[in-house]
Amino acid sequence: QVQLAESGGGLVQPGGSLRLSCVASGSIFTISGMGWYRQAPGKQRELVATILNGGSTTFTDSVKGRFSISRDNAKTVYLQMNSLKPEDTAVYYCIAIKIGRGVLPTYWGQGTQVTVSS
Repeated sequence: QVQLAESGGGLVQPGGSLRLSCVASGSIFTISGMGWYRQAPGKQRELVATILNGGSTTFTDSVKGRFSISRDNAKTVYLQMNSLKPEDTAVYYCIAIKIGRGVLPTYWGQGTQVTVSS
């Protein structure tokens, strides 16, 4: 079992930056990657970014060139969000992917609110 804890959300003006952090605990050896989902009211849940154990990354088209994902060890993942737009406003969830599940999330964090507004 894996537990995930996000932090770093908040209120930022358009064009600003935030960095989200997620710390995983538990059976870290069972996961093949980590990533971030987001969900805004009235909108479909969206996979924002993933980073797999081999270092490969993916991003949804709307954040390419603005967001980056990284890991500094096996249990900590970051989402650096630059040039933020109001449409980035959402609850951001850290996810971890269990080995054998492809890119499907197995574990979810509690979520952290990101609000981009003037």
